[in-house]
Amino acid sequence: MSTASHSDSVRGGGRATGGQKIGFLGLGHMGAPMAANLVKAGYDVLAFDPVPAAQEQAREDGATVVDTAVAAAADRDVVITMLPNGKLVLDVYADLLPAAQPGTLFIDCSTIDVTDAKEAAARTVAAGHRALDAPVSGGVAGAAAGTLTFMVGGAAADFADALPVLEVMGGKVVHCGDAGVGQAAKICNNMLLGISMIGLSEALVLGEKLGLSHQSFFDVVSTASGQSWALTNYCPVPGPVPTSPANNDYQPGFATALMTKDLGLAANALRANGIDGQLGALAAEIYTRFNQTDAGKDFSAIVTDIRNRSDQEVA
Repeated sequence: MSTASHSDSVRGGGRATGGQKIGFLGLGHMGAPMAANLVKAGYDVLAFDPVPAAQEQAREDGATVVDTAVAAAADRDVVITMLPNGKLVLDVYADLLPAAQPGTLFIDCSTIDVTDAKEAAARTVAAGHRALDAPVSGGVAGAAAGTLTFMVGGAAADFADALPVLEVMGGKVVHCGDAGVGQAAKICNNMLLGISMIGLSEALVLGEKLGLSHQSFFDVVSTASGQSWALTNYCPVPGPVPTSPANNDYQPGFATALMTKDLGLAANALRANGIDGQLGALAAEIYTRFNQTDAGKDFSAIVTDIRNRSDQEVA
């Protein structure tokens, strides 16, 4: 863990314009607005994504779009990646590391296995560069608003150098420890969130069966011992929290497919480290099943699966 003070390790809300040249690879739902915020802050951004629509959006946002990943990383001070999985991160790094200028700071914002994150960092350092794993929380809305939470693993000096860039994209930036520990924080957080959402959804469906309205449930539980972020900020039924995806037919802020991926990473880590994580493993199983039919819905739509399966069992 870093020996920096709390004020040095946790900061938020900064908006610093810098002269650093940035390469950004991965312009999906999260990466595109993150790159756009860097452009707005005055950074010179070279962007790459293989998807034409993503390229066009990046151009509209003011980034300079290049034809290859290597072109986005060459002659850059900082290279940021936001990619779907650890294998792809390692494969892309194999191409980028030889092409980057010595001492380039690589910041991987993907959510990947802790082992892959440590391997990516080791390869980066061996190639003469610097590495941070910096997965995020906050969803698409947070990426667009520049209010993401970054959970960062890596050397304290590299974290300090990256901080002005990360603060452009995030409302809170936390140095969690050495390489891979940022990913550890992310999978622990999302495992707890998945478990919480399942428990909340089961309680809501039970309340329905017992004649308790959603609003009454919310009014009681939101100020009682069962209170949770999942309820007060992301209530999985329409009405009590107007901004939750439940009020928009479960259009994803955080898709079921992504929660399934993160819970799978958490379940792997539980097994690999000998943790008796029964709820984490069960949450991964529940979302894996739900993902087979509802991958594109928000993960809070798990309440509909519980309700439908309960109706079948009663019938």
